[in-house]
Amino acid sequence: MTDSREARSEATSSRTSLPTFYRQVVAELRKVVWPTQEQLVTYFIVTLVFVAFFMALISALDLGFGRLVFEIFTTGDA
Repeated sequence: MTDSREARSEATSSRTSLPTFYRQVVAELRKVVWPTQEQLVTYFIVTLVFVAFFMALISALDLGFGRLVFEIFTTGDA
């Protein structure tokens, strides 16, 4: 049991050098499947429509609740 603990502590105590880290990052980036320009434009438009829809929805709810609260608190005063 002590052998595995020593091996584990040695493995965690050693740090990866900067060039090795850079090579590993580049190797991982080469594995990424990058979207085509058509896919990128499609994703951008879908995201833009989604954000615009929810901005309009939240703005309408905010305006509606604001008017409702205003009506509730101003009807009592004469």
